Amino acid sequence: MLKNVAVLVYPGVAPFELGVLCEAWGLDRADQGVPTFDFAVCTPTPGRVSTSLAGFALEVSAGLARLDQADLICLPAMPRDTPVPPPVITALQDAYARGARLLSVCVGAFVLGEAGLLDGRLCTTHWRYVDELEQRFPLAKVDCDVLYVDDGQIITSAGSAAGLDACLHLIRQEFGASVAARVARRMVVAPHRDGGQAQFIEAPVRVATADTLQPLLEWMGAHLHEDLSVETLAAQAMMSQRTFARRFRAETGTTPYHWITNQRILLAERLLEESEETIERVATRVGFSNATALRHHFARLRGTTPQRYRRLFKAPAV
Repeated sequence: MLKNVAVLVYPGVAPFELGVLCEAWGLDRADQGVPTFDFAVCTPTPGRVSTSLAGFALEVSAGLARLDQADLICLPAMPRDTPVPPPVITALQDAYARGARLLSVCVGAFVLGEAGLLDGRLCTTHWRYVDELEQRFPLAKVDCDVLYVDDGQIITSAGSAAGLDACLHLIRQEFGASVAARVARRMVVAPHRDGGQAQFIEAPVRVATADTLQPLLEWMGAHLHEDLSVETLAAQAMMSQRTFARRFRAETGTTPYHWITNQRILLAERLLEESEETIERVATRVGFSNATALRHHFARLRGTTPQRYRRLFKAPAV
């Protein structure tokens, strides 16, 4: 069970990405039924640590020895054009060797690459830097079109907000969907965005306005158990089917069919984790015609069966 979290920084660290990690792991949310982590920020030379913003620095008291206790070591965005301190590389390699999980945000992936920990692994970074990541670490398997990649012991995420998605993914994996939802609610963000969602889409979904599909997406999320055909959705959006299909892809980066299927699987995961309902009943509640259809899509998208998923991720009591 994940209990001890450390964030590793050195001069030039990006404060926003650091803040993302502190928000996800460093706050005490015990009053909301969320586990409290033994959390620390550490650095090779304790003391004043400059950031990427002029005139803004950190005072860090913990050294790299603190990493020896960590179940999870997080790396915010660090300078790509300066050498990684050798003690950092050694500390990361040692942590990996003893089984600690490592999570990077944005260009923090370059630090993992310098430590040789991306070789042969699926990984990602901010879309602006994927070409550079591929060039500098040719043995890494870089995916430029995802929010985050969970490759077991190594988790890499794209830009700043994707770091939150990766953290929530890990919290969900460790403690269940309800705990992740409480953390997300506290941060006022979506409780789950699939790691395979595109980083860069033509028009990001905006706050509800006259020309956005956000109200329709919310309606769809509340009616997953119904027959959501393109004809029905286009009528709900008061558009032609062709206009609706084009607008939907522009604003979500995917098709209505894939969006609905993914949301149904997400809801099925939550029901499998939090309820005792049969697989057949779960399939009906999320909008699949039968348990066979649920098993088919679950295996295709998650690489396992609903029964096995339930055995692995049934939410523990907190």
